[in-house]
This record gives sequence, structure tokens and C-alpha cells, in this order.
Amino acid sequence: MKRAKINYPARITLANLPTPLVKLERLSATLGGVAVWVKRDEMTGVEVSGNKLRKLEFCIAEAQRQGCDTLITCGGLQSNHCRATAIMGARLGMKVQLILRGEEPEVASGNLLMDRLAGAQISYLPAEGWASAHPQYAAQLQAEAEVAGSKAYFIPTGASDEVGLWGYIAASEELAADFTAAGLRPDALVCATGSGGTQAGLIAGNALFDLAEQVVAFNVSDNAAYFEERAQHDISAWQQRYADILAGTPAADLKVSELAVNTQEAYLGPGYGIGYPEVFETIKTVAACEGLFLDPVYTGKAFYGMLNEIRKGADGCFAGAHNIVFVHTGGLFGVFPQQDQFTFDD
Repeated sequence: MKRAKINYPARITLANLPTPLVKLERLSATLGGVAVWVKRDEMTGVEVSGNKLRKLEFCIAEAQRQGCDTLITCGGLQSNHCRATAIMGARLGMKVQLILRGEEPEVASGNLLMDRLAGAQISYLPAEGWASAHPQYAAQLQAEAEVAGSKAYFIPTGASDEVGLWGYIAASEELAADFTAAGLRPDALVCATGSGGTQAGLIAGNALFDLAEQVVAFNVSDNAAYFEERAQHDISAWQQRYADILAGTPAADLKVSELAVNTQEAYLGPGYGIGYPEVFETIKTVAACEGLFLDPVYTGKAFYGMLNEIRKGADGCFAGAHNIVFVHTGGLFGVFPQQDQFTFDD
């Protein structure tokens, strides 16, 4: 397997790495010759979930390099990224301010409860107008921090920008080692995509380390056109910002417009954060069969989409595949706010 030479910027150790790569033996036996493997990135740390630590290793290192003592970030009420940032801020002695999309609920549960327990300062902005309002509010918080004698670093939704992209460049190098050890050449790498950073990092990483035939993402928000534009933007910005670091390596020569961005958009359902019966059934099935827990916001939708496309055979996006690796990005706490959607035969 190709091992590209690549240099990295400053990085702080937060995640428990490497995470395991495991084959789902019992589930795979039901799929007609397709083996499903899982990269267990829900095991990076931060109380059972998930992949955001990979990105935060680079984002928080950049914040510290700039002399910041405060982290500002944003996301939905049940944002895994916001929860991870809140906990890491507490561990590192940094103040964390979260800007959450939606109205404050009467009872904090799931990730929001963890945010509050970790001592994050939380502001709520209406969902309507969120796209333009939250960057302005973040800038206001940064200005207020400066007046108070602090310095705040803003991390965008999901830590998905050219800094956070490093998280899944590094993860791709880790996957290359996993695949070499397992004697594995996957036909596809699969992930959920919401803010786009994991998908973009895997696309760039696949081009650098020749991991799999294709990277396939299942969107949990927006649409395929959005993620194609987002991936190209983030990878281009990464090349430009880190031109000195990447000089002389294959990363500098990546032709961004030629990178395939494959987003399967048939499994979003009613919208972001809203599960539906097939997703809840998939979560139950995988938990009972393999002891692997998914969530209804991200991984449950992507895993359901992956299984459905596998079962389509020649008509699905994995036609002819023998080995598929699903990148489990975490999100366990997202189960609890929607626990009333599960039904059980007693």
C-alpha cells in the first residue's frame, strides 16, 4: 500500500490512538459475500464518543499556538463536536463558549447535559437565520473576550475547515497501517457526512495513501452538491494555508478538481437530527448482533444506507464490492434524546 510522505503542523495529543479496526463477522455473514469492517473511531476517548478529537488535536494546538485561552465553537443542540470541545476545554483548563442552534430545552439531555456538566458557557440562537447569525455572534464573543483580557479561538461547526482537515489526513495514514496489518484492500471507505470535514479528510487521505477504491459518504444534512463544493473548498484551503509544510510532498500536487466526491443522498430522511423507523431498526439490529452502538443523527443513517446499498447488489453503489470499511464517527449520546422512538418485543 502506498505510503505518501507528509509533514504535519503542531498537534496536541488528545485521542486514544490508534483506534481498532474490526470485522463484523456475524453481520457480514448475512450480506452475501460482502465483509463489513469498522474503524472504531467512537473509541478515541471523551466518554465513549467519537471522531471529533482527531480534528481537535490540530485545532486546539493552533489555538494554543496563537496564545488563546478560550475556545468558541458551534453546532446543533446535540452536537458531538460541541460536547467534545467542552470536555477537552475542561481538561486543558480553557474556557469554552458554545453557540447552539435552536431553543434551549426544558431538560438538558444527551450531549447538551455533558456540555453543561463540563462547565461550558452556552448561548442559543434560532435555527432560522443560523448560517449568517452564528459567525457574527462568534465574532462578538471574541471581541468581548479581548475586552476582558482573554483571547478566543473560533472553531467552526464540526471542526470542519482546513485546520481540522488534518485530523482525517492523519487518520488516513493510520488506516493505511491498519490495512497493511490486516492484508486488506477495501473496495470502499464509508462515513456519515454533516459538516463535511471527515469526508474531505478521507478523500484527500485516500488520494495520498491509496486506501480504497472509493470514499462513499452518506449525508445527514444538505445535499450532494453542497458536499462536493465543501470538500473542494476545504482541501484547496488546506493546500494554500499549509503550502510551506506540504511543499515537496504529494499533498502539494493533489488536483482538487479531479478528486471524486461521492455523496449518497437518499438516506437523509425528514432532516438533520431526525431519525426514522429504518434507522432505529438498524441501530437495534447492529447492537444486538455485534454489540456495536450507532446513533440516529449520524452513524445510524449512514450504516442503514450502507447496508441497503449492499443489499441492492448490482444496482447499489457498492456493486462488486467484497470488503467495505465503515468509519464509526461516534455519537452515542445522540441516542438518548430519541429513545422513545425505539420499540421492543417483550
